[in-house]
Amino acid sequence: MSAVTYLEAVVVGALQGVSELFPVSSLGHSILLPAWVGGSWANDLSMGKDSPYLAVLVAMHVATAIALVVFFWRDWVRILRGLWTSIRDREVVDPDQRLAWLLVLATIPVGIAGLLLESALRNFLGKPIPTAIFLALNGAVLLAVERFGRAGAKKEPMPVAAEQTIDFSAEVTMPMRAVSVEEASDRRLSKLGVGEAVLIGAAQILALFPGISRSGITMVAGLRRGLDHEDSARFAFLLATPVILAAGVLKMPSLFTSENHASLGPALVGSLVAGIAAYIAVRFLTSYFETRTLTPFAIYCVVAGIGSLVYFVA
Repeated sequence: MSAVTYLEAVVVGALQGVSELFPVSSLGHSILLPAWVGGSWANDLSMGKDSPYLAVLVAMHVATAIALVVFFWRDWVRILRGLWTSIRDREVVDPDQRLAWLLVLATIPVGIAGLLLESALRNFLGKPIPTAIFLALNGAVLLAVERFGRAGAKKEPMPVAAEQTIDFSAEVTMPMRAVSVEEASDRRLSKLGVGEAVLIGAAQILALFPGISRSGITMVAGLRRGLDHEDSARFAFLLATPVILAAGVLKMPSLFTSENHASLGPALVGSLVAGIAAYIAVRFLTSYFETRTLTPFAIYCVVAGIGSLVYFVA
C-alpha cells in the first residue's frame, strides 16, 4: 500500500485541523477529499484496514487535541485542579469541581461507543456515498435547530440598576477578584444538570457516522438544552479534547509499525499543520459564536453533501 506523501499530508492536515472543530465533519472530509481528487490520492488516502492514511490521521487528531489544550489551558488548569480537590476532599462544592465531574461523566458514553463501534462503522460506512448522505443530513440538523429547535438560552441575567442610590462611603470595602469571560462561561456550564451534560456528551456518538460533525452535533444538543451558541461551542470543545486525545493516544502505536515507516515524516509535518490550523480554527470559532449561528455551516454541509452525492452516484 502506498505511503502518504508530504503534499497529501499538508493538505489533509490543514483540512483535519479546521474541519475537526468547524461543524462540518473532519472524518467526512477525510473520506470525500481523496474521492474527489482521485488518482494517486484515492489510493494513498484509502480508509482500508491497516492503511497508512489511518495512522497519519491518528497523529493529526492528537495534534488537534494538543491545540485545544493549549488554547483552553487556563480552563484545564482550573478543571483539573477542581477534579483533584474534589477527589481529595470528597466533595463537589465549587463550579470548577462540578464542571470537572460533568466533563468526566459526559465523556463516558462516547468513550464506550467509540471502543465498540468506531472501527465497524468506519469500515462499513467510510465510503463516499454514505458519507455524502450523512454530511447533507448533518447540515439539515444544524439548519433545523437554528430554525425550529432552539430552547431558551441559559444566560445569567444582567443586574438591573436600582432606582434608589445607597451611600457605601462609610462601609469597609473588600477587593473582589475580576472574573474573566471564559471563567464566567465555565461557571454557567457548571450549572448544567448531570443528565443534561451526559445527554450533550452522548450526542458525540453520532459523530462516529462519517459526515456527522462532532462539534456540530454537540452544539445542537447544547442548544436544545438551553445553552447559547457561545457556551454550547465552548462545552463542545472542552468535551472533544479528552475524547480526541484519548482515541489518538490509544491508536498512536499503529503509526510506528514497519508498514507505516515511510509515512512517519509526512505524519509529523501534517500533524504540525493540523495543530496550527486547529488553534486558528478554535480561536476564530470562540469569537464567531459570541454573536453568530450555525446557519452558514449548515448550508455548506447540505450543498457539499448533495453535490458529492450527485457526483459519486452519476
